[in-house]
Order: sequence, then C-alpha cells, then structure tokens
Amino acid sequence: MIYEVIKEIKNECANNQMRDVFFDEVEISDPDEWIRRKEPRATIEKDEMENGVRYFVDDHGMTVVYTLTPAE
Repeated sequence: MIYEVIKEIKNECANNQMRDVFFDEVEISDPDEWIRRKEPRATIEKDEMENGVRYFVDDHGMTVVYTLTPAE
C-alpha cells in the first residue's frame, strides 16, 4: 500500500518554534515493521487514527513524529 508520510522533527531549542517537516510517498506493507527499521534504537509510541497511524519517536531526547496516511 502507498502511504503519504509526514516526518516532523521537533526543535527543542529555546526561542525557536520552527520544526523540520518532510513529505514523501512510500510503499509500505507493514507500518509497524517500517518504523522499527527506520528508527531501530528509539522508543516508539503508536497512535491509531481514523485515517492512518502516527508514531511518536524518542531517540535519546530528540522527538520525531511520523504520520502515515493511505495515499488516494
């Protein structure tokens, strides 16, 4: 299945409210397996959404959020 993937890297620096945001379309058969391969050393929390899934990734204090929604 093709997913639209949004990757947001939260910026923890004081006085900087911006974040890095990346968009991609990826063919993924198993989203849980895909995120584990992408972030093998991180702590991952999963949030099931009505139209996809969101992963909150903590890699040694850096927060990254992946949002996967099926492409139409």
